[in-house]
Amino acid sequence: MSAKSGAEIFKQRCDQCHTVNPGGKHKTGPNLNGLIGRQTGSVAGFDYTKANKAKGITWTKETLDVYLTNPKKYIPGTKMVFAGLKKKKDRDDLIAYLVKETK
Repeated sequence: MSAKSGAEIFKQRCDQCHTVNPGGKHKTGPNLNGLIGRQTGSVAGFDYTKANKAKGITWTKETLDVYLTNPKKYIPGTKMVFAGLKKKKDRDDLIAYLVKETK
């Protein structure tokens, strides 16, 4: 896993909709700061779908791996338009970046 490679993936695939910095603004998607250990649909000030609120899981490396493979399959009804990352290495690198940058 490479957080450095994950940073590039984030920049190319996620940055247009998400921020990671503490106190960062919401874009189309919520700010991801504090992501690991947080429940789905729980960031104050972001308008989540009922599906995201009702999913009721806690974000971990493992749940992110499943979600990032195919977000619409993992949370049917999500408004996230991202198709997912099919390559396990890309997911691992992105997750390493998110773990590091969203503490």
